[in-house]
Amino acid sequence: MTPEMMFVFGLLAATIVLFIIDKIRMDIVALLVVVVLAASGIISPSDAISGFGNSVVIMIAGLFVVGEALFRTGVAAAAGNWLLKVGGDSETRLLLFLLPVVAVLSAFMSSTGAVALLIPVVLSMARKSGMQPGRLLMPLAFAALMGGMLTLIGTPPNIIVSGQMREAGIEPFSFFAFTPVGLSVLIVGSLYLVFIGRFLLPTTEIRDPDSSHPTLSEFADRYGISDQLHKLVVQPGSPLTNKTLTEVGLRTNFEITVFAIQRSGKFLSTLMPVLSHTKIQALDTLIVYGTDEKIDAFSQACMVRHQGFPEREIQKVREQFGVAEVLLPPNSTLINQTLKEGRFREKFNLSVIGVRRQNSPITTEFTVTKLEAGDTLLLAGSWDHISTLESRRDLVVLETPAEMLEIASNPKKAPIAIGIMATMLVVMTFSIIPNLTAVLIAALAMILSGCVTMNQAYRSLNATSLVLIAGMLPLAMAMESSGALSYVVNILVERYGNASPLFLCAGLFLLTSLLSQFISNTATTVLIAPVAISVAQLLGLNPAPFMMVVAIAASTAFATPIASPVNTLVLGPGNYRFVDFAKVGIPLQILALAVTLILTPLIFPFN
Repeated sequence: MTPEMMFVFGLLAATIVLFIIDKIRMDIVALLVVVVLAASGIISPSDAISGFGNSVVIMIAGLFVVGEALFRTGVAAAAGNWLLKVGGDSETRLLLFLLPVVAVLSAFMSSTGAVALLIPVVLSMARKSGMQPGRLLMPLAFAALMGGMLTLIGTPPNIIVSGQMREAGIEPFSFFAFTPVGLSVLIVGSLYLVFIGRFLLPTTEIRDPDSSHPTLSEFADRYGISDQLHKLVVQPGSPLTNKTLTEVGLRTNFEITVFAIQRSGKFLSTLMPVLSHTKIQALDTLIVYGTDEKIDAFSQACMVRHQGFPEREIQKVREQFGVAEVLLPPNSTLINQTLKEGRFREKFNLSVIGVRRQNSPITTEFTVTKLEAGDTLLLAGSWDHISTLESRRDLVVLETPAEMLEIASNPKKAPIAIGIMATMLVVMTFSIIPNLTAVLIAALAMILSGCVTMNQAYRSLNATSLVLIAGMLPLAMAMESSGALSYVVNILVERYGNASPLFLCAGLFLLTSLLSQFISNTATTVLIAPVAISVAQLLGLNPAPFMMVVAIAASTAFATPIASPVNTLVLGPGNYRFVDFAKVGIPLQILALAVTLILTPLIFPFN
């Protein structure tokens, strides 16, 4: 063993220890690896930083932008709503639908791309359902890796082993030759993830890093208006018919606040904000805030019927309407005015549903209570009108709810976003142009078409994931250039070259899977595939089962967050630690090993 090999093995061991100890951020550890390699001379300084310009890193950055566009146009939320509809509030059912979806996508496109596109969907589902993203994201990543085992183009190792067979004069694998073994691994692995693996993940509540905002429920508790949201249907003959809220005087006479109306049309019902000129019609459904006592009095006086308000309908209202907390600065023209004199609905198209003074909610009377400097108000209305508050001089926006992060800022662009994404998937599936080019074109198209702004695109880049991947790629380069990888392979071949075929396959699987935890599965396959062919030919055996084992093992990058860009993508959003991947991933690797060793000789006999 040369000094260069010893240095690289030592650096690899130190890196793994730092990851496991988890006292230093993983992206900082990756940067330390870059600095050490650049200073060591094992590889040149330019090679040490080459990871930041690597095509994989650039492609992942582009996919972050594509995913952000899907989120901003509401496509991710719509997909999440569909999955929640079919999966319900059961985490088990949701995963049983989600895992096959990502696996099928990964069978025909980059698993990294499939996961990047679905991360916003999963986060959206988690926020809406109250589930923990960490219980969903790692199974998502692992299912994508297993989905790559299904077809020839599912993952680079499959293409590499098939190409190596062709070069050696052996009939290469067909497009679906991987499917029987890959599908079996996927089924067994998915059942493990759904019924066992996810329970090994952290159970602490995970919040979106951008979501330090209170939720709508927390705002309601803060202002003492919990359980005051009601749904009322205007009956025919009601005195409200064909009148505006101002003409009826609901706030003046009943102290209730109507902020939305659901109106049935010829084909569908629409939910719309209540503005100063909006006239109420018979059979309109009013969405109101008020105490039970005030609501009962209003119902009897104005011929409206109280209707149940199930959670799924409340969720639909929250997709279009919300609240914002604002402060009255000392120079506000609203000071010393009553809520009625303030004409909030006319000025801001929003309604005041709560007031806090000196950090405590106060009971307000629409025509009597005067506002003071320092009062904080809770305004309710459409998200569109809430988003315009920043430009108002009379109010200072303090906080908006976490749910506002879910609101699609460009919903009209959704068809364009879907078209761009679909085109990207088709181009990547049929290899019309290189994957990197396809992703960059799609990201740029999302920006130019207005699906996502440039600022939103910049904010979408997960710096931790990108730095971690870019920082670890040079370590793989150093292992190859120093001869460390070849050294390991040669020792194992020398020691176990005379063993039984099944034992050799097990050894190849373990070696390939182990190396794939720390370097690119593509690089691992390039190194191991020729060895597998040589061993098979030396023993006079069929190389196909050996090559199939290598291909499947290369995709079992489950045990570390740096094993695959797919794992690194979910590291931040899932708030995982290094050991979390080992706890869930190592049993999955063992299951994949067992399934592969049982099925491969049956489908591809050794003789």
